[in-house]
Amino acid sequence: MNRTRLLDPFMAFEIPETTLASVHLVGRSDGAVKTLSGFRKDRHTVPDAANATTQAFLAKLAETEIADEAERLFQQTRTVLSYKRRDLSLDLSAGTATMTARDFVWELAYTLSEENPSRYEVTRTLHSLRSPSVLHLAEFNALWEGAFSSLLFSLAKSVAVEAIIDAVEDLSETEDAVLQVTYPSDGSECTLRVAGVDAQVRCTGVSLEVIFPRGGTPLQLVESFAAIRHVFSLAKETALGRLL
Repeated sequence: MNRTRLLDPFMAFEIPETTLASVHLVGRSDGAVKTLSGFRKDRHTVPDAANATTQAFLAKLAETEIADEAERLFQQTRTVLSYKRRDLSLDLSAGTATMTARDFVWELAYTLSEENPSRYEVTRTLHSLRSPSVLHLAEFNALWEGAFSSLLFSLAKSVAVEAIIDAVEDLSETEDAVLQVTYPSDGSECTLRVAGVDAQVRCTGVSLEVIFPRGGTPLQLVESFAAIRHVFSLAKETALGRLL
């Protein structure tokens, strides 16, 4: 495989570091605590609160699931991307796994649901993409088929959510048909939707999350994001143009 020197990860998204502080591809799933392999119905009870103690309990219950998934992905990554020992490492800790590769970092985390502690949430995150070219490798994308359903961007500088809302609401009727916004009464965040793109953009002022209705590969998410960014770049309102 043709390798390149370490490059600015933001080049993969063609966005300057002055706009974004970090980029994460995120996938989420969940399940019932009692279905984990470590749960024993004769001596364990399902948590009724999410705190440090019950989180430690969950981490113990999920040890096998975490270790098995992480080891499986480690071996697939090593084989598919032809990595050598120095190119790839795997670390396991309570409730988490981190695989550090020459071209990226992958993290797995199990946490209790705050709203329903009888269930757990699994977050899979891909970040620190060191070489934009890796996004276009078929082998790389095959590793993550359907794994990620959102792109999470941390903003280098916070933005005023109210300004974003006002900018969209002030668009012309033609532009308004392309870009729409919804938000709670306190204006603490807003959700933007782009006509023709099956995704939504959640803005909190310090981060942007592009949320897709179904999981995809890294390249599929980035290509969909490009369509969203194109609409933002065409907006006459400065607040929107600067957002992405």
